[in-house]
Amino acid sequence: MHRPVWHIIGAGLAGSEAAWALVQAGAPVRLHEMRPARMTPAHKTDHCAELVCSNSFRSDDWEHNAVGLLHAEMRCAGSLVMACAGPAQVPAGAALAVDRDVFSAAVTDALHTHPLIEIVRTEVTDLSAFSVNERVIVATGPLTSDALATSIRELTGADALAFFDAIAPIVHADSIDHSIAWRQSRYDKPGPGGDTAAYVNCPLDKDQYEAFVAALLAAPKAEFRDWEKDTPYFEGCLPIEVMAERGAETLRFGPMKPVGLRDPRTGKRPYAVVQLRQDNALGTLFNLVGFQTKLKHGAQQEIFRTIPGLESAVFARLGGVHRNTFLNSPTLLDAQLRLKTAPHIRFAGQVTGVEGYVESAALGLVAGRYAAAEALGRTLAPPPHTTALGALIAHVTGGHMSAGAGSFQPMNINFGLFPPIEAPPVRGKERGRARKRALAVRALADLDVWLGTACASAAA
Repeated sequence: MHRPVWHIIGAGLAGSEAAWALVQAGAPVRLHEMRPARMTPAHKTDHCAELVCSNSFRSDDWEHNAVGLLHAEMRCAGSLVMACAGPAQVPAGAALAVDRDVFSAAVTDALHTHPLIEIVRTEVTDLSAFSVNERVIVATGPLTSDALATSIRELTGADALAFFDAIAPIVHADSIDHSIAWRQSRYDKPGPGGDTAAYVNCPLDKDQYEAFVAALLAAPKAEFRDWEKDTPYFEGCLPIEVMAERGAETLRFGPMKPVGLRDPRTGKRPYAVVQLRQDNALGTLFNLVGFQTKLKHGAQQEIFRTIPGLESAVFARLGGVHRNTFLNSPTLLDAQLRLKTAPHIRFAGQVTGVEGYVESAALGLVAGRYAAAEALGRTLAPPPHTTALGALIAHVTGGHMSAGAGSFQPMNINFGLFPPIEAPPVRGKERGRARKRALAVRALADLDVWLGTACASAAA
């Protein structure tokens, strides 16, 4: 029996997940990716699912962290991203971080070698070129090309919103001075394999911290194009110099917080700290955690080399800024992620108004499952609101617990998006952890029903 081809535009995390979900149902896919014929300001390769910012998928703790729960749900749902992340994992304490090259190569190979997937290396500029009889998933992410963004605006009749997303610098490991810097995870919290020293820590005393903040405030910043100047930042990914502008102590309560760390040279907690996380499997590259920036490159090198332990740092990549575009999804999309005015077109990933690698991949996974069900002549109900997948879908489509169209902004997964649950009878600090675990256990049990699998028992 002939089955129509599904067109997926964009081979990032969301597009890769959507393609994988479709072909698991036997539906052929034409995956359109404009790279390398046309590159973006942030991408460096033509690989599918290239990671352009951090190499971390954040916490892998499913019991007490919402993104860790999302990891678990995606694994249960057959996620390609999670399957490729495991073999590419690098030490990062309790976080799931990957060698970005190994990871994207694995995703690319899985898609390229699948007999039902055709990867087309051309730019799609006009959605109206697809007839109402064709099926399309737009997963172009935060770096949607100008031409396609214009086509989306024409099709939706609404302007897309936008914010800036910033890239953190990466340094060569052998250029870090380990007579000053030391390895330790916060509170010695073990990661996979019991590792309690996944991060490299560079300490600053009060004078050094204040001089660092003053340098950030005085340094030259990258200039924006006219169409970028009124674009707001996403609160979860502020450049460090923007955080510094909000108050002298802001960084000490953000990415430079010293809690849970002890300088072995003094036996005391430093005044502030810069953490570096392994960026590749060989351990030759480390990224500055939370140090996304729009400083000019010369200023970055000069200022970051004032950090104790990084005086001789050699940078493999400097920080940068790019614009992030997303839809007012509660207004434009239905519960199946279809465009209300053109239901043959779905949207997936970060362009729908989620923030983060994992969240983007999760929206691609769900969009792909919706499409796979449609390819089989069925309709798949949205994931339950009590699950991490369902909470994200509700956020972007205006469902339960969503802020709605009037105040819609990109969102990372967090337990605040979940329907409340009665906290277990535990007192003190453990009460919050017990509540989170109860939410996670409920989520996996409800996901079992949606998937028809034994997800909860596998994760417990």
